[in-house]
Amino acid sequence: YFYDALGSALFEAICELPWYRITRTERALLERHRREILARVDPLSTLIELGPGSGDKLAALIGAGDTRAPGPTIHLVDVSAAALALATRTIAALAPGLTVVPHQATYESGLVEAMAQRASTCPEPGREAGRALALFLGSNLGNFDPPGAEEFLIGLRASLAGGDTLLVGTDLVKPERDLVLAYDDPLGVTAAFNRNLLVRINRELGADFDVSAFHHRALWNAEASRVEMHLVAARQQRVTIPGSSLAITFAASEFIWTESSYKYRPDQVVAMLERAGFRRVEQWIDEADGFALTLVETT
Repeated sequence: YFYDALGSALFEAICELPWYRITRTERALLERHRREILARVDPLSTLIELGPGSGDKLAALIGAGDTRAPGPTIHLVDVSAAALALATRTIAALAPGLTVVPHQATYESGLVEAMAQRASTCPEPGREAGRALALFLGSNLGNFDPPGAEEFLIGLRASLAGGDTLLVGTDLVKPERDLVLAYDDPLGVTAAFNRNLLVRINRELGADFDVSAFHHRALWNAEASRVEMHLVAARQQRVTIPGSSLAITFAASEFIWTESSYKYRPDQVVAMLERAGFRRVEQWIDEADGFALTLVETT
């Protein structure tokens, strides 16, 4: 629900902020280790990115000038039409000979579509026909609560074939000050991203939220190992949402909990993937900025 056209643009701006280091750190890890990653998944015939954003991270993995046609077929899966269009342009400019297939869909259904198309071109996929590599980057796994993350990974495993691979990017636990700044930046870009939810509800469901009467708040919940984003009512107010047949009264300081972003330890990531039916291949960690790339294969 964050990612309408404005939300997607605001998130791209967040990724450029000096306090939000996830995107830059992950991209640097991909650039630094891309040859090793690609060697570990060889022969690669299908590359599927779930939530590609601008396509920059996928471009960092592929590498400019290193991919020639036919190359792997690239499937991009995102609910945001704007993100899909941008990512497709990014990859097309990097390697014009590649086949890029966009799927405007949820992660789960988009992966199923991509794998079905792969099967239709190779009815019996196997190592000799090339492997699939699914990318789930940007620490998007952290937006699921722990049971939801495990269920999601089990679903990914069920959609992939034997010998296929998955590369997951996860943000790691770090000092509270750094975490809060990443989600409550001094320029207010993240606040605009969060409050845009209310703008969208007003536009699409006919609601009457006074957007100025809700403040953005980010806090670190150490016990649950997550950053929480809230929209806090500045005063008592009543809101109607005709499109949902709802009328809600907010007390002053009552909040809407809009997002969670869970942070991990490297060993937690591996254990979670193994419980979902994957086997660890390699893990690359940026100790300074606290980020991990974990490559696994289906068992």
